[in-house]
Amino acid sequence: MNPLRFGVLGVAKIAVEKVIPAMQQGQFTRVAAIASRSLEKAREAAARLGIPKAHGSYEALLADPEVDAVYNPLPNHLHVPWSTKALEAGKHVLCEKPIALSVAEAETLVSAGRKHPKLKLMEAFMYRLHSQWVTARRLVDEGRIGRLCTVSTLFSYFNRDPQNVRNLPDIGGGGLMDIGCYGISLARFLFSAEPSRVFGALEYDPDFHVDRLVSTVLDFGRGTATFTCGTQLTPYQRVQIMGDEGRVEIEIPFNAPPDRPCRLWHTWKSDTSEISLPVCNQYTIQGDLFAQAILNDAPVPTPIEDAVSNMRVIEAIVRSHASGRWEKP
Repeated sequence: MNPLRFGVLGVAKIAVEKVIPAMQQGQFTRVAAIASRSLEKAREAAARLGIPKAHGSYEALLADPEVDAVYNPLPNHLHVPWSTKALEAGKHVLCEKPIALSVAEAETLVSAGRKHPKLKLMEAFMYRLHSQWVTARRLVDEGRIGRLCTVSTLFSYFNRDPQNVRNLPDIGGGGLMDIGCYGISLARFLFSAEPSRVFGALEYDPDFHVDRLVSTVLDFGRGTATFTCGTQLTPYQRVQIMGDEGRVEIEIPFNAPPDRPCRLWHTWKSDTSEISLPVCNQYTIQGDLFAQAILNDAPVPTPIEDAVSNMRVIEAIVRSHASGRWEKP
């Protein structure tokens, strides 16, 4: 099969530093073009990364007949508008998380996707596709920790840059949208279910007016998940998956390094073993699996409806903070 030709909307840091180099290593992906509202920025990124074409507008990239699919790493408020325009231009879409600013907005994108049934649409939650998460999910599904009882997640970094998109409330900033969405996604992934109710407590930055600290409980009926995320904490990430007979601990659950093995620990009753996963790049895997779904006209690894379900939980957490009560997604 010929590799799928991707066009990238914008020169976001995650795109130029992580996703594009990874997709350039893919078996089924080729980055054919990049666009920016500044042609100079697009040309500079294209030259630095060895991308054949640079466009001075997003519209020009969507009109490019040599682009089969679009990767959208734009700020959160531009996910739905430009992903919709990409679909209307006949392009498949891989869009960064979170998919939208609200459930209602996410549903408009799902509706747009249904109008183009031959096009693939997916939210870019790359972590699920890494071998460490495939392994963790298998251990849970095979009963290798007994009954799954609870999942605990910590994810934090420190960022007080007033110009950073994560600190701008009007365009979807804040810790819950940026990294709290991982804690929700992985809990739903491991339980293979939706939480029946959630409870959340948020702390807002007095200057930026975005949430900087979030602690949440998700109740799945047969177990719980808790997570804390922060944008003004010491950098850290870890996940504990606890059963009644064992547990799984993931050392670097989200920003898995592409240049060295990842580790997780599996405890079964009284024995603990370290599992080392081979070196891989989760962004390369994501691109290849998405491209293969297109090339084979097969389902994408994560259906777009999953993104809407994640947004429902995000909204319920915010409502819970405001009401001081458990809320149903």
